[in-house]
Amino acid sequence: MKEKDSWFISVWDSNKPEMVGIGECGPLPGLSPEFTPEFESILEHTVEQLNQRGVQLPPHTNLTSISSCVHQILDKQEYAVQPALVFALETALLDLVNGGEKVIFKNSFVAGQPIPINGLIWMGGLDFMLQQIEIKIRDGFTCLKLKVGSHDFEKECDVLQYIRRKYFRDKITIRLDANGAFKKDDALMKINQLTRFDIHSLEQPIKPGLPELKELCRQSPIPIALDEELIGITGKEQKKQLLEQVRPHFIILKPTLHGGLAGCAEWISLCEPLNIGWWITSALESSIGLNAIAQFTANYPVSIPQGLGTGMIYTENIESPLQVEQGQLTYNSSLNWGNIKD
Repeated sequence: MKEKDSWFISVWDSNKPEMVGIGECGPLPGLSPEFTPEFESILEHTVEQLNQRGVQLPPHTNLTSISSCVHQILDKQEYAVQPALVFALETALLDLVNGGEKVIFKNSFVAGQPIPINGLIWMGGLDFMLQQIEIKIRDGFTCLKLKVGSHDFEKECDVLQYIRRKYFRDKITIRLDANGAFKKDDALMKINQLTRFDIHSLEQPIKPGLPELKELCRQSPIPIALDEELIGITGKEQKKQLLEQVRPHFIILKPTLHGGLAGCAEWISLCEPLNIGWWITSALESSIGLNAIAQFTANYPVSIPQGLGTGMIYTENIESPLQVEQGQLTYNSSLNWGNIKD
C-alpha cells in the first residue's frame, strides 16, 4: 500500500452545533468485510438515515450505552459486517458526549501516562529492514515486530540472528507476523527453527480458517497470536467457541476490523477467564482513529507493548497531541489538533 483512504463522520447536538464529535471509518482493502465498490454509497445512506431520525443519547453515557445506540443506527446485519463503520460511530458519539475535544475516554493516557508500543519493521528488502531495525533501536524501542514469510526463510533467519547477535545486551523483544504466509505442512518445522531466536510470539502463522491451526497452537514452542482469524467472528458465542477450540496464546485486536470498541471489549472479557493474552493494534488509521484506539487501550492495565505506532508512517496526517518517544505513545495535551478539513 502506498496510500490509505479514510472517511470521517461528524455528529453534533442540534442545540449545540458548535460541539462536534468525529469518528474515523477507514476499512482496509483485502481485509475489511465492508470494503466493496458500494462502500461509500452505503456509508452515505447510513449518514442520511442518521440525519433523518437522529439519535437519542442515554443520560449516562459509556461504551456500553453508546454501543446500544450504534445498534439502533445499524441493523443487525450491517452491524456484523461493518466493523469500521461501527468504530467510527462509537468514536464520534463518545467524542460528542465528552465535549467534542477528541477525548473519547477520560483516563490516564489523556492525562499524560504513556503506553509502551512495539516498533513495526515494514516489509521490504533485507537491507531496508536492517536499516529500520537500527533506527527503531536507536529511537528507544525495546520490542520489535517483524513481518516474515515473504522473503527466503533462511534470509529472514539471518535478520533475526543479526538482531540477537548485535543487540544481545539490549534485551530486545521480538514479535513475528507471518500474515498467514506459512504453509500448513511445514509451519511447525519453521516455527521450531525460529525458537533459537527467543521469539515472544508468532502472529497468524497459517491462513485463517484452516483446521490445522488448533493443533499448531497446541504443539508450537512459540506462542501463537491470532489476528486475521478473528475477522468476521461477531457473535459472543462464536467468539467464545473459537477461543475455546483453538486456544491461542494471544489475540491481537484491531477495532476497525474486529467489531469496533465494544466488539474488542467483548473479546477481552472472553479471553481473561481462559488465560489468553491480548494486545491492541491500530489498522493504519489516521491520528483521529489512532487517538481513539489508544484511549480505549488505556482503559485496561497495559503490561506489554501495544501496536500503536502506525501513525508515524504517513507523509500526510492530521496534526495531533500524539507523540512517539522512546518506544512509547504519549498524549501531549500542550499540542493542538489540526483542522481535519485541511
